[in-house]
Amino acid sequence: MPRPTAAQFAYGSATVVVTTLALLLLFRTESGIGVAAVGTTALALGLLVAVRLPAPRHRGADGTGRTATAAARTHHAPEGVGTRERVAAGRSPAPVNDHSLRR
Repeated sequence: MPRPTAAQFAYGSATVVVTTLALLLLFRTESGIGVAAVGTTALALGLLVAVRLPAPRHRGADGTGRTATAAARTHHAPEGVGTRERVAAGRSPAPVNDHSLRR
């Protein structure tokens, strides 16, 4: 399981605090069981908000959203392979550079 981000901590904590205050003011509970129920509900809702927060996307060095390992897994077809499909689609064939630093 990945570590929670700062945004997940912030949104989860804010949800717990706001929910607790809102429920305590809404139900005007003073009993220990009522306060415990409100606290448990607020903690559960805060956890749900923190877990459902979308994970950040890591940008690769080229800014495409792919990480270096994802870029390393891609391979280039040799020149001439798939050229017809690229030309038919309106794209010029990309030159293959065996001496590129980005692989």
